[in-house]
Amino acid sequence: MKQLLQSLKDGRTTVTDVPAPRCSAGQVLIRTSVSLVSAGTERMLVEFGKGNLIQKARSQPDKVKMVLEKMRTDGVAATLDAVQSKLDQPLALGYCNVGQAIESCSDGFDIGDRVVSNGKHAEIVAVPQNLCARIPDAVSDEAASFTVLAAIGLQGIRLVQPTLGECVVVTGLGLIGLMTVQMLRAQGCRVLGVDFDPRRLELAKNLGAEVVNPGVGEDLLARAVAFSRGRGVDAVLITAATKSNEPVSQAARMCRKRGRIVLVGVVGLGLNRDEFYEKELTFQVSCSYGPGRYDPSYEEGGQDYPIGFVRWTEQRNFEAVLDLMASGALNVDQLISHRFLIEEGEMAMTLLTSGEPSLGILLKYPTAASSEPVARRVRLQSTPIAGQGVVAFFGAGNYAGRVLIPAFKAAGAKLHTVVSGGGVSAVHFGRKFGFEEAATEIDPVLQDSDIDTVVIATRHDAHASQVLASLQSGKHVFCEKPLCLTHDQLTQIETEVGARPEQQLMVGFNRRFAPHVAKMKSLLDPIGEPKSIVITINAGEIPPDHWTQDPAVGGGRIIGEACHFIDLARHLVGYPSTSLHAAAIGRHPAIAVRSDKVSLTLEFEDGSVATIHYLANGHKSFPKERVEVFTAGRVLQLDNFLKLRGWGWPGFSRMRLWQQDKGQAACARQFLRAVTEGGGSAIPLAEVIEVSRITIDAAEAVQSG
Repeated sequence: MKQLLQSLKDGRTTVTDVPAPRCSAGQVLIRTSVSLVSAGTERMLVEFGKGNLIQKARSQPDKVKMVLEKMRTDGVAATLDAVQSKLDQPLALGYCNVGQAIESCSDGFDIGDRVVSNGKHAEIVAVPQNLCARIPDAVSDEAASFTVLAAIGLQGIRLVQPTLGECVVVTGLGLIGLMTVQMLRAQGCRVLGVDFDPRRLELAKNLGAEVVNPGVGEDLLARAVAFSRGRGVDAVLITAATKSNEPVSQAARMCRKRGRIVLVGVVGLGLNRDEFYEKELTFQVSCSYGPGRYDPSYEEGGQDYPIGFVRWTEQRNFEAVLDLMASGALNVDQLISHRFLIEEGEMAMTLLTSGEPSLGILLKYPTAASSEPVARRVRLQSTPIAGQGVVAFFGAGNYAGRVLIPAFKAAGAKLHTVVSGGGVSAVHFGRKFGFEEAATEIDPVLQDSDIDTVVIATRHDAHASQVLASLQSGKHVFCEKPLCLTHDQLTQIETEVGARPEQQLMVGFNRRFAPHVAKMKSLLDPIGEPKSIVITINAGEIPPDHWTQDPAVGGGRIIGEACHFIDLARHLVGYPSTSLHAAAIGRHPAIAVRSDKVSLTLEFEDGSVATIHYLANGHKSFPKERVEVFTAGRVLQLDNFLKLRGWGWPGFSRMRLWQQDKGQAACARQFLRAVTEGGGSAIPLAEVIEVSRITIDAAEAVQSG
């Protein structure tokens, strides 16, 4: 299928062949007929992409601060690599989509339904059910494509809470502003529209608003006084996009005492206290399409809000807009300025920054029979790949694309297929690293006899089932940590791999392969005495609602990341663990998550003890990882995989690298060597199982405590 993508590196937009997304639980798969370009948002993205690094930095000063902090802790090279990798990934544009449902994994929608959603500019989109709405028969596809933008204006209106007969100013008469004018008029309000564009002012006038153009010298404040019959306006909705503080200041001066101002667009927020104080004005920023926005439980999980407590959600706002269109109260026909075929998507994006007048830009899609099969594989190169070490990747996220795929390519892997849920990242990394195919489903990959190895780099809750399916399909498996989330899953995997001694199973515990750790191991192995190990991880805060914090999806951060350091301690000691003690930080109202502020103590068969402090409550400028080993009157200290120092070691005092090396390349190389040459696993299977079991025990101990 064709999809419109934008490069954040140079701002270029391209129409790319991408495998169609798969329809997951709670989603609707839609074959698109038309999508609307959101001029404000998408123009901003194009302009950001076209800017140089300095211009990009100026537009996002908060991100610059994060980059500088990362440079101090991880080094310049690692930081620049991370930044370039982020900018290198394409951005899927669009969020105003209309089409027909061709698959439904949702109870609320049937195949054949005409559906509006916040899907991308793509021939086929998969959208969660709460971000979709059924289109009434009286509303055309073209008109329905304006629904999502209209819902943004409608949510602003709901916050203003206008009453019949009130006078309301709408500042900024783009698409959202012009539809807001109509919805306010439908609610019985008198409306004054403000803009600098005569054509848009004329449209607003035709839609029933009075208008004013400050750009030709008209006195906005005087006009507002006259419009409100000398009382001051009841409310102002700002739907403009500008860096200027003037729209907010003007709104405050136009309002009556206790007037309401709602910001729907993006403007400067240098507020003058006196302007608000004397009138006791209310100022509020509206959030997108309404309640539910940015709530993963609502948007991705499909958990609706009870109507008795939240009358208007995103989805119900979509439905309200469609009802207004069906009744004729909201008419968008005259807002359409351009139509392009999806193949001409690049021309549509060029129009945004060309200076040529435009308003509603529609992208049209080819008509296809509902029975036409959905292509979920795209061939990227014609040269067939065969032999040993032919690899497929499940998952094409940032870590896979920045670290794992380059590591396997450098190790000599023959890259066959890369799979991602949406297809965009699969095509991007597939082309970048020379894969034969990109896909969005794994079953055909597992059935492909040319592929003998699978690398799993998906979300954590998918690991266990994908490991089992890959083993049962006769593949060697490299699973990026964690191996699984529960003891039951671990038992199933242990049984399955135990019955397949000829297949490799390895988890990406890469730190044991780092050059510094290899040096530490060589120094420690001849020492017969027990070791005291202290590992401190300044993990950094992650929001409580992030998927990694969800026990059912990410498993929590002990399973998701602290497993690395349990494995590292096991590797350095060289003996099995005999006991575990886990303690999280105490309960406190200011601490939402305790399970990522934990101390783990492991005892080992030889008498060694390792204490792992996994802490998310530190400062970002402190090094992220530090490993210290005390034994036989000697000390080793590894600082953030950049510098290793030793005290009391004959012939060794320090080892320094100019760039972090956490062992990912060596880890991939050792695994691939075992696949192609045979022999034992680079990490003994017993240690993989042992570390995974201890990790799950630790997570359960912290949760129960």
